[in-house]
Amino acid sequence: MKKPKWVVEKEQAKRRADAETVWLFGLHAVRDALVNPSREKLRLVVTKNAFNRLSEAILASDLQPEIVDPRNFSVPIDAQSVHQGAALEVKPLNWGTLDDIALGDGNTPPRILLLDRVTDPHNVGAILRSAEVFGAQAVIGTRHNSAPETGALAKTASGALERQPYLRLRNLSDTIVALQGMGYLVLGLDGEADETIETVLKGRRDWAVALVLGAEGPGLRQKTKETVDHLVKINFAGVYGSLNVSNAAAVALYASLPR
Repeated sequence: MKKPKWVVEKEQAKRRADAETVWLFGLHAVRDALVNPSREKLRLVVTKNAFNRLSEAILASDLQPEIVDPRNFSVPIDAQSVHQGAALEVKPLNWGTLDDIALGDGNTPPRILLLDRVTDPHNVGAILRSAEVFGAQAVIGTRHNSAPETGALAKTASGALERQPYLRLRNLSDTIVALQGMGYLVLGLDGEADETIETVLKGRRDWAVALVLGAEGPGLRQKTKETVDHLVKINFAGVYGSLNVSNAAAVALYASLPR
């Protein structure tokens, strides 16, 4: 019996995902991946200098490195990448499901960042760093129109990719609704909103909160605006203010922290 088309496509997508690998580069990104027991590591290419600087992490990983001459550093990464003499081929991390990460530890009201079409890996990497600093449960994008794990993202995250849950789910609006069903208050960042984060969270800082940020320029999609609980803005000291999305994520997270 012939399988339905949707079944065949699902199986093909799974096979592609199983075969997918990522090349991480840069000393920080490679070191933190080497010591991450959850990261499946396949191949390590280093110069002698990088080997010396990463020796403890390499020993802990039980991975046999390939030591190469700096003039013959041949790995499939962009030629302009600042690799610092270290590159590591890995499998993408699996952080589990939304249910796995959204419930929190029961001690601190959880915070989650949702990204609406934020595709720049440098922005997402910087957001992961801020999320780790401010204790966010996770950063969540979409399977399409969001930055996947790449070497550039990992290098910008400076190790945070190995510790900060980063999920890419099928549909952002469905994810928002699911979080609302778990008791999250979902706030969409919009420069033209009437309310601020502080105003909306007055008396509700002990709630679970999700913050949704859109891509620079287009911002949040209309469907996203209609699904969140409130649209909020970041107050500026002057008449006009504008922040890069990664900076906005850091400020919004700080502004939403339980007091």
